Amino acid sequence: MENKILLEIVTPERLLIKENVDEVTAPGIEGEFGVLPGHTAFLTTLKIGEISYKKGSEAKYIAVSWGYAEVGPSKVTILAETAEIAEEIDIKRAEEERARALAALSKKDAEEKDFKLKEASIEKAVVRMQVAGRISR
Repeated sequence: MENKILLEIVTPERLLIKENVDEVTAPGIEGEFGVLPGHTAFLTTLKIGEISYKKGSEAKYIAVSWGYAEVGPSKVTILAETAEIAEEIDIKRAEEERARALAALSKKDAEEKDFKLKEASIEKAVVRMQVAGRISR
């Protein structure tokens, strides 16, 4: 389609999104980036964050945890370790995961590896809560 981008978001479990959209924004490892039709091709790593895309005036949001994005002039392919559409996120569960990770971090005997894992768990939970909060329930 002219002036559209084919957005595909794939996780190990499923094809999450395959839609023609007007624009895409994603959390690149070097910072957030936006893509419009005709964008220069590039490949980047993704970090924990929020993907948003627009179709007309409607914006949609997805929580993502790590992955890769391949951008071309007419297609964006995202291979994500995990990704959840805002409507699918259980806010209560995300809050509980955040609380568990914070409690584990407060223990003095936590090793550096455990610290990094818990820190990532907190970041993922916060992003999930932010993305889920963008929709009317």
